[in-house]
Amino acid sequence: MRGIYTNVNDLRKRVYAEVAKLSYDYKDGDLSQMDEIPYRIIPGEMVVYRDSVFIERAIVRERMRMAMGLTLRTAAEHAPVTQGAEECVKPEKYYQPPLINIIKFACHACPDNEVKVTDACQGCFAHACKEVCPVGAITIKHRRSVIDKEKCIRCGKCVQACPYNAIVKLERPCVKACGMNAIGSDEYGRADIDQDKCVSCGMCLANCPFGAIADKAQIFQCIQAIKGDAPVYAAIAPAVTGQFGPDFTPEKMRPAFRALGFEDVVEVAIGADLCTLSEAKDFVENVPDNIPFMGTSCCPAWSVMAKKLFPEYAECISMALTPMVLTGRFIKTKYPGCKVAFIGPCAAKKLEASRKSIRSDIDFVLTFEEVMGMFEAKEIDFKELPDDDTMHGASGDGRGFAVSGGVAEAVVNCIKEQYPDKEIKYASAEGLAECRKMMAMAKAGKYNGYLLEGMACPGGCIAGAGTVQPIAKSAASVAKHKSVSTHAHAYESDYKELVEFLEENDLKKDPL
Repeated sequence: MRGIYTNVNDLRKRVYAEVAKLSYDYKDGDLSQMDEIPYRIIPGEMVVYRDSVFIERAIVRERMRMAMGLTLRTAAEHAPVTQGAEECVKPEKYYQPPLINIIKFACHACPDNEVKVTDACQGCFAHACKEVCPVGAITIKHRRSVIDKEKCIRCGKCVQACPYNAIVKLERPCVKACGMNAIGSDEYGRADIDQDKCVSCGMCLANCPFGAIADKAQIFQCIQAIKGDAPVYAAIAPAVTGQFGPDFTPEKMRPAFRALGFEDVVEVAIGADLCTLSEAKDFVENVPDNIPFMGTSCCPAWSVMAKKLFPEYAECISMALTPMVLTGRFIKTKYPGCKVAFIGPCAAKKLEASRKSIRSDIDFVLTFEEVMGMFEAKEIDFKELPDDDTMHGASGDGRGFAVSGGVAEAVVNCIKEQYPDKEIKYASAEGLAECRKMMAMAKAGKYNGYLLEGMACPGGCIAGAGTVQPIAKSAASVAKHKSVSTHAHAYESDYKELVEFLEENDLKKDPL
């Protein structure tokens, strides 16, 4: 379903656009428009998506509240949509956990891990499904296969054996997408998140076909800061290329974000170059003398997963600050008193930025999908904006951080140039399930001396929960943007002061 623009994407974009418009128009404490928004998105009396127009509007209300950073409510709570909304007016408002939420009355209670015979069954004479079943759960009735759910162990052998593909194994999409096994069922069969296991990668919300899962946002707060006295700088993640459509070219980036009210734009690929230099140095100094292997630090969901599930190897995950934080710190050093909004593909970055040790560097985190809502609210036509061909300085390797394998490639290139006598082997994994396997192999000693790159999203950052563009198209866009970079590698960056900045600051993060 990823990469296909669906009704779920459309609903999310419209909610973000309405919240952005509400914030741009907000004055004198008036939030009464919140009552009208559900009726603008779901107009009339006839149903649009579900069985009830009232349920649709109730879902929109909760999505709207979460887009404003407010707490999710249940269907059992009776209160106006504006309840507690005055809290979101505070520009320093951070999310109250949990970040990822399930709107229970939007959940379809999908069947999970169920083997089912479909109407495609031809009642064949071979009965291969019956023959391969190890527990005798399949019988033939009226020339059709029937599965005894009490006996079935869901091994999938019958699914593989059927020559007509008439037997399917149903998996709940959110469960299938979760690499942390953090999603179960509540007493009504609806999806339920174990927050102790969740690392906020957002893959569940990106894969739920009913749009029942959402994360909290800071759209309202960021716009209020833009309207304030302190300048707000947009720190744009490398995965941005192509996210806002074909008319949003690199030459339009600076004018487009200035049209939203931002003071200026800085590429987070600059921070990626800093991160590359730091992790290359860490690897050379510590592997294998102090630690058996080193994992990259850039993806917060991967980093948290590794430290949660393999705590004995927590010190093996690089302590270098992520490109987001490095860029935020760089901007605030250069422009004292400003605020920084990270614009990227990732839900987990919201969790990372909410940590007390990082709040001083990053004030807001918005996804590409949320910013698309801001562009919609301001009715910005990219074609009408002037060109500004000044988004240069970062290396091609820094921009390549957006794609799986890009971080490891950048660090390896740096080590080969700056430490030519150092042998370096590396491995990478994308998707938390694969990342867990990689860490298990590292624990078994299979990756001693290696640099390990983990990416929570299959495909890398270009596949993050907050992306808009199809993944393959994004990969091509990033490759094109890399090719026009002034320099290929981090150690060649135009930002000569970054090296001094790196040396003069203790750019290490606090342990999770």
